[in-house]
Amino acid sequence: MYPMVCPTALRPLLVLLLAIPGAYLGKCPKECTCDQISLTVTCVNKNLTEVPPTINEITVKLDLRGNYIQELPSGAFKHTPYLTHLSMQRCNLRTVKEGAFRALGRLVFLNLANNNIEILYQESFDGLSSLKQLLIDRNRVEEIQPGAFSQLGFLNLLSLTHNQLTYIPNMAFQGLQNIKWLRLSHNSLNYMATEAFAGLFTLTRLSLDHNELQFFPTETMTRLPEVTRLDLSFNPMTFLGEETVSMNKLTHLFMDHMSLQDLSHTAVSLSPSLTHLDLSHNQLRVLQPFTPASPKLARLNLAGNPIYCNCYLLPLREWGIRKKVKLMGACGGPAHFSGENLEAIHPRDLRCQSQEAMLKAEFEEQTRVMPPPTPEPTNKVKCPANCACEGETHHSSCENRGHTKVPRGFSPDTRLLDLRGNHFHYIPANSFPGVVKGAFKLLPGLLTLHMENNSIAKLEPGILTGAEKLRGLYLTSNAITGVAPRALDPAPDLDTLHLGGNKLKEVPSDALAKTGNLGELRLSGNPIRWIGPHAFQPLARTLKDLYLDGMGLEKMSKDSLAGLGAGLRSLYLEGNQLEEVPDFNPLTGLEVINLAENPLLCDCPLLPLRMWIEKVNLKVRATCVHPPELRGRRVKDVHIFKACPGGESLSSAPLPKVSKPPKSTKPKPAHLNAPRQVKVVKTKAGKIQTPKPAISKKTTKRSKVV
Repeated sequence: MYPMVCPTALRPLLVLLLAIPGAYLGKCPKECTCDQISLTVTCVNKNLTEVPPTINEITVKLDLRGNYIQELPSGAFKHTPYLTHLSMQRCNLRTVKEGAFRALGRLVFLNLANNNIEILYQESFDGLSSLKQLLIDRNRVEEIQPGAFSQLGFLNLLSLTHNQLTYIPNMAFQGLQNIKWLRLSHNSLNYMATEAFAGLFTLTRLSLDHNELQFFPTETMTRLPEVTRLDLSFNPMTFLGEETVSMNKLTHLFMDHMSLQDLSHTAVSLSPSLTHLDLSHNQLRVLQPFTPASPKLARLNLAGNPIYCNCYLLPLREWGIRKKVKLMGACGGPAHFSGENLEAIHPRDLRCQSQEAMLKAEFEEQTRVMPPPTPEPTNKVKCPANCACEGETHHSSCENRGHTKVPRGFSPDTRLLDLRGNHFHYIPANSFPGVVKGAFKLLPGLLTLHMENNSIAKLEPGILTGAEKLRGLYLTSNAITGVAPRALDPAPDLDTLHLGGNKLKEVPSDALAKTGNLGELRLSGNPIRWIGPHAFQPLARTLKDLYLDGMGLEKMSKDSLAGLGAGLRSLYLEGNQLEEVPDFNPLTGLEVINLAENPLLCDCPLLPLRMWIEKVNLKVRATCVHPPELRGRRVKDVHIFKACPGGESLSSAPLPKVSKPPKSTKPKPAHLNAPRQVKVVKTKAGKIQTPKPAISKKTTKRSKVV
């Protein structure tokens, strides 16, 4: 449907379009779908090995996901200089030569997730002077060379999660003059140079969770004067010393699910703006009041710690009352207080027994809960043949080595075991010698297990026996058809579970029942067509990120997400066959949601989604496919919902008129308004100027690759 346009006003536009070569108005690569109205070209899952050279020059959005473009040569996009959005996820991309993006001076969004990029070289992103969001998640990035981002002066978001970074060098992010959020979660970072974040004067949010940091990087963090939110969850830190956290504007600090056994009472004294401190799920038994007290601290989360509620807790409890700090958590002992909410305990009840009785009780409790002593490390790291083992980081890898069974001889100190890209069909219970039952009993410290790209068909009960400390299990791209109800029970601390690209036909709800700490669940690419009510109820308290994209999902029960509430931060539903969606109203904590590439039926049954979109402050990618007259319209812009019962309160949108102007009167795209060389076209209406297509500069520099 097109708006009515005055014939007199059409004349200059008609002349303008006539000046553009006719081939540009109609050409479209045969493998792709082109929308001449929104100037969008979609070439998803077409087995392309290069960027199609015949894409219309005035295209603004290009989607190349799911192809086999292993290399981007210099000038790969020189024929599409007006692009603003480029998606290249799952393209098997390994090499990006210098100059590949140089023509894309208008690009604001670039997604390179789920590829095989290993190194970010200097000037890798040369030419992207307008870029605002860069996503390089789930690649194999293990090195960032200084200068890699020097051309990205307008970038707001840089996401490098789920890569293989172990070290951040000085000046790694030089040039990011407008960066707001830097995401480095789910890497293997164990060290960051003092000047690693130098120059990031606008950064307000830094995500470093799920790494291998053993100490708080005090000096490195002092280079971040504007950071307000810092996430260090799931790092193996055991102690926080005096004046460790020195960040003037920090308001939210997340240090949950670590290994903290003690921290100084002055640990956060140099962070005067701190309001929320999350120390949940650590090993803290006693905590002293923070001095000098942070004047704005309002919430201190101690849930999941073995807090001993006796006279040693009295100073903290009185301090919390006096300073109006909400203490979250429960007592871990003694027995008569076990499970009691900290704020329900009156200070007068926090007493100690006689010294003799107290020491006896503490000795008995420690004897009961302490794990067996760790064997003394030897100078030589144990490692099976045809594998590589690193003693300092406790990582062992047998990636892509052709193994058909789990190798024997790993060090018991192994924390990360990488077995991806082999030929396992299952994990036998006798994988390790001397162990009668349980494949991982000789790896008591195992935190992360990678078994992607194998041929595992099913997860049987007992498969994780012995891996009680496991936090991350990665099983993407296997042949899993089912997960036994008790298969995951031996790993109660499991936080990340990737089951994407398998053959599951239903959500394994029964198997998730005992995963009480699961924060990220990935089911992308499984042939799940229907999700019933309460499918994720077992994860109601902990789930933060849920991936249900690319499954061909046809129907979700209205209550399929029941139980998931404010804790869920991201929900991915793109690339499915949904005409309607479940109830999103309880998901009040969502930061990201994607409903793109679903054949949404824009009629009254979709009214709840339309009303939800109006009340949330989120960018919701949701487009109508049915009925035909609304195809391609954003759900939030469709007026038809106002006629539905209950839709009267929706904000008004101008109703489109039914008259359709001639095809040649399509108005000039807004992105062509930038000053360019012009030529004069004489018409009956006078003279007008039309933009000349931009020509990218030739480069003679030696090619560099990422």
